[in-house]
Amino acid sequence: MNQDQAQGKWDQLKGKAKKIWGELTDDDFLKAEGSADKLYGVIQERFGDGKEAIQRKLQDLHLP
Repeated sequence: MNQDQAQGKWDQLKGKAKKIWGELTDDDFLKAEGSADKLYGVIQERFGDGKEAIQRKLQDLHLP
């Protein structure tokens, strides 16, 4: 496990916590941010890419 993969695990945990806190406070933006952080964490853990590299790849896909 490299450092990016370990960071991915941390980002997943952080994203899950944000999403739960967003649900408790009824903050839709925080829930969405938590989901995005969790997604970055999963990709980072699986492929070992940095967050910036993942963001570039997702932007290249031109997703809405």
